[in-house]
Amino acid sequence: MSSAKILLERIHQDGEINGQIVKVEQFLNHMVDPVLIHLLGDDIATRFSPLPVTKVLTAETSGIMLAQAVALKLQVPFVYAKKKRPITMPEYFAAASHSFTKQESTTLYVSKDVLHQGEQVLFVDDFFAKGSTLKAIEEILAQAGARLAGAAVIINKSQRNDIESILTLDDLL
Repeated sequence: MSSAKILLERIHQDGEINGQIVKVEQFLNHMVDPVLIHLLGDDIATRFSPLPVTKVLTAETSGIMLAQAVALKLQVPFVYAKKKRPITMPEYFAAASHSFTKQESTTLYVSKDVLHQGEQVLFVDDFFAKGSTLKAIEEILAQAGARLAGAAVIINKSQRNDIESILTLDDLL
């Protein structure tokens, strides 16, 4: 059975769909089913395996588990953009982002020590809604002189078809 069918069954069993809001906290973004995450990560990694990806990048917090699973399959490091800059990060790239689900704005930070010019970066996250997180990641990559190799999410709630996803909002309706 495909990862999309397994995920869809799990959403119907343990989740909830209410318009644009997809509640998956019992298995994806609060309590995490590691077997499901690795299945989804393997699916996404397979789609990007022909590309010369050097790093996987996500935003703190919900994308971290997926980024780790994708990076493991691609055998590259993963980085997560932090929502608070620690004092141990004196040099950094930063960009603003707005969370559709949390209804709040934040700044994402990536240390200059972990992202370098010329890298080919795959962005992954749990959801794609309005694109604010991806826009911030693109700004960070531009500051670093790195290139976006692609973008992938578990669920794409937008109409953008340049975002790889396991499911789209249309699949859920």
